Amino acid sequence: MHRTHTCGELRIEDIGKTVTLSGWVQKSRDLGGMTFIDVRDRYGITQLTFNSDDDESLRSRARELGREFVIKATGTVIERSSKNSKIPTGEIEIKVSNLEILNESKLPPFTIEDETDGGDDIRMKYRYLDIRRNPVKNSLLFRHKVTQEVRNYLSNLDFCEVETPYLIKSTPEGARDFIVPSRMNPGQFYALPQSPQTFKQLLMVGGMDKYFQIVKCFRDEDLRADRQPEFTQIDCEMSFVEQEDILNIFEGMTRHLLKTIHGIELDQFPRMTFDEAMRTYGNDKPDIRFGMKFGELNAVAQHKEFAIFNNAELVVGIAVPEAASYTRKQIDELIDWVKRPQVGASGMVYAKYEADGSLKSSVDKFYDQADLLKWAEATGAKPGDLILVLSGPADKTRAQLSALRMELGNRLGLRKPDEFAPLWVIDFPLLEWDEESGRYHAMHHPFTSPKLEDMPLLDTDPGKVRANAYDLVLNGNEIGGGSIRIHDKEMQALMFKHLGFTEEQAQDQFGFLMNAFQYGAPPHGGLAFGLDRLTAILGGQETIRDFIAFPKNNSGRDVMIDAPATIAIEQLDELNIALKPLTK
Repeated sequence: MHRTHTCGELRIEDIGKTVTLSGWVQKSRDLGGMTFIDVRDRYGITQLTFNSDDDESLRSRARELGREFVIKATGTVIERSSKNSKIPTGEIEIKVSNLEILNESKLPPFTIEDETDGGDDIRMKYRYLDIRRNPVKNSLLFRHKVTQEVRNYLSNLDFCEVETPYLIKSTPEGARDFIVPSRMNPGQFYALPQSPQTFKQLLMVGGMDKYFQIVKCFRDEDLRADRQPEFTQIDCEMSFVEQEDILNIFEGMTRHLLKTIHGIELDQFPRMTFDEAMRTYGNDKPDIRFGMKFGELNAVAQHKEFAIFNNAELVVGIAVPEAASYTRKQIDELIDWVKRPQVGASGMVYAKYEADGSLKSSVDKFYDQADLLKWAEATGAKPGDLILVLSGPADKTRAQLSALRMELGNRLGLRKPDEFAPLWVIDFPLLEWDEESGRYHAMHHPFTSPKLEDMPLLDTDPGKVRANAYDLVLNGNEIGGGSIRIHDKEMQALMFKHLGFTEEQAQDQFGFLMNAFQYGAPPHGGLAFGLDRLTAILGGQETIRDFIAFPKNNSGRDVMIDAPATIAIEQLDELNIALKPLTK
């Protein structure tokens, strides 16, 4: 037996017990004739003591221990004379009678402490060391807790966990697939699933009724900040349901997580249409923990002599609370921020709503006090607030102002990680126009059901057709999304037609699903949560990396195992693959 107790387990009531602990050396200290060793495992830290008066040779061995040595120590639990209230074991220590070195360690490339001196790159290269640190370890334990609560909630509602294949068929919709060559079928390829979408629908055709799976998904797309090429979904599907049934089930699951993990009880989640979210916040996943709603100013800012506004498709502003005191330097810094390439605004107009009720703007030459009061009314500004205004093409300008709003939310401390503000966004467009391909694409996927009352618009105005689709947003992040699916073969064929598929292409790519629909497919729908994102937000963080045991970097590389990597020519030959020379 390597241990009788863990390093976080012993307390004052254990005094007098003979115990054995095993773990890693956190640090050592020499004080006079005594040496103190902090030994650490997943559960905590316990102090070991070695006294020259008791056993000089044992103390000498203890002094040779380096950081991260793996040791086994047997001794007696005694009361600690200098107690440490910062750790649960701080009232006791172990008077060691036997010490065994289980494994020595090289000096780690960074300190294994909560506040480490290691940068991201070095910590990812030595991720197995990084996991020993409390912030990463606790994030992984937190993920485990969230996952277990999800399984408990869904299992108690008669959901059945079913695994679906990883080696599937490539489909043209969505992001690029990761491709896997088949040795046994030369010249043919599997794809790794971007989601188990068609399989969960087939499970509904198979009568499974309520399915879930905590599943790896893969997308070969350009990685933006905080995205991973492989990620985990809580994938769910239900039969004989309508949209309201699904919203209630998974709103209940989110409430369950917030209550069991944080002790927070929330009322019914608010709902907002896609159009309202875009008009009011400039994006489809608004953070509603704070205000600064958009105020459209076309009616009150155009038709003057200010050409920039007059020539704009949209003039829109926000009121920044209690920011009228900003200096010109602070405002100029905000103007420079929105003009960065990542945001892309050409400039910004501002108006200070002074505490005395007067308004002073950067365009006073064109607008009088009565005009500016209308700006204040449209943006909801109060005395003491700062009004910031952007203008230009509608969609682009809304996106720019949304980015500014979120930046100000961060700067003003309005995005508090211990506050949770969920929101359902509903009534998404069924289709979105893609300029590059010159055709409509499914905003979610080609199996999303249109609202029946909008079906006549498919032929006359496809962009205005709404979908039975919904996203769950938490603190400005989409944590889940889904839809009611098409379960009728004729409607699915019509959808493929409007997405530009020929009958032959539709049959080739999705014939298996179309054929299944001929055998009595029930009405069905579902939702998938992003487990990585959900866990990070519940954990009070925005970055997902620390909640994944072995993440990739922003180039999609695992720098720890150095993957992806080249493979032997013999393996390529077995797969009937020839590589073209790389060109610059």
